Amino acid sequence: MLFNSLQFLVFFLVITLWFFRLKKQGHRNVLLLIGSCYFYMSFVPKYILILGFTIIIDYLAGLQISRSEGGKRKTWLVLSIMANVGILAYYKYFNFLIDNLNVSMAFAGMEKKYVFQNILLPIGLSFHTFQAMSYTIEVYRGNQQPERNFATYALYVMFYPQLVAGPIERPQNMLHQFHEFRPYNWSNVKEGLTRMLWGFFKKVVVADRLALLVDHVFDNTDHASWQALAIGAIFYSVQIYCDFSGYCDIGIGAAKVMNINLMENFKQPYISNNISTFWKRWHISLSTWFRDYVYIPMGGNKKGALRRRINVMTVFMLSGLWHGANWKFVMWGFLHGLFVMLIPGKNIYNNDKYVNLKTIGWIVLNFVMVTLFWIFFRADSIQQAFDYIQAIFSFRTGDNSMGLNVYEIVFSILLIGIILIKEYKVKGFAIQKNSSFYWYVVLMIIVCYWFGVFGENQFIYFQF
Repeated sequence: MLFNSLQFLVFFLVITLWFFRLKKQGHRNVLLLIGSCYFYMSFVPKYILILGFTIIIDYLAGLQISRSEGGKRKTWLVLSIMANVGILAYYKYFNFLIDNLNVSMAFAGMEKKYVFQNILLPIGLSFHTFQAMSYTIEVYRGNQQPERNFATYALYVMFYPQLVAGPIERPQNMLHQFHEFRPYNWSNVKEGLTRMLWGFFKKVVVADRLALLVDHVFDNTDHASWQALAIGAIFYSVQIYCDFSGYCDIGIGAAKVMNINLMENFKQPYISNNISTFWKRWHISLSTWFRDYVYIPMGGNKKGALRRRINVMTVFMLSGLWHGANWKFVMWGFLHGLFVMLIPGKNIYNNDKYVNLKTIGWIVLNFVMVTLFWIFFRADSIQQAFDYIQAIFSFRTGDNSMGLNVYEIVFSILLIGIILIKEYKVKGFAIQKNSSFYWYVVLMIIVCYWFGVFGENQFIYFQF
């Protein structure tokens, strides 16, 4: 069930209205759990069994970790992590392993080939796997008491607003909210709906419109001119941001309507002046997950400069592999890791008084680097990405068609400007006056309906 569908609109209204009619938090949790199961099963019903299996394993592991002492606690943690990573590895990386094994055997002169399996990746598997692992790790560390109510724990993993594309939550933020009865709050409803509509605008009006040009350019890399390729790369940077952050806005807003607070996943990443700062502002829930559960346990930056570089590169290579079973994602992660090591990460623009021409120059340079790296993310292969970049910097002449006419391109640039102005100058989503809120709702519905690009466009991060 896509957020940008009529089916979701009906689902959201039914679940939310029913939610506030229930006067006990336990009943609300059961409703949300049933609704979340229905939401997930609307994609591929049978994969609810995989999710259910890991939920049972992690729920029992959390209880056993709290009851056990000494080495047994670690044993239960390892079993939980092995179950989660094992399922993720099979569904996401098995065929990738087979492919690389066949290539290696062919290179060695061996004729035998292993056969690929017909494996369909469960939607959002990487997201809810990492969220589930954070629970058992935090219980093991003593930062979270085990959840004894099975339905509540299952809801923590399956909460529909962030189930398939994040943010990747922590148990300390989520679980206590499912135990607190919070009455209807009109201010939260307004803030949540305001944010949801902004997310819809970013997705259907901006991201899906830019996708028309981006898809055309990437499908014609061999023939496109360097100008078309450059515009396609820039538009993709904006597309993936509006697509992913738009999903998070809708999810965070839907939760806010029900008085549930989800963590922020984006903080104006494209005004970062270096790659390190970019990763403090982009997909925050994933970058902090790797920081807390991989980078710091490996020693972080406390074991010398060389060890820090190794840790940084390990994290970014894993992050690339997390995004997809393809070497292009590994290359994307490697490039980010390389520039994090080379360029010190200092955030020098927390206050507007620090924004000067020099800062703007670094921001523009950083955006150019991130945009070039995104080409590896979007391309079909590493080779296509290199060809794409080479064509840009060789100023290749070619086909200037971009899938949109000049008026649509100008309109798209105007939309990008609206995004930049709103997200940099207008903080938050609270609208105090009811009349202003009603006008905002009417205006955004009209804009999304009139200018939106509607179709079967999934959110980009659903594939991860």
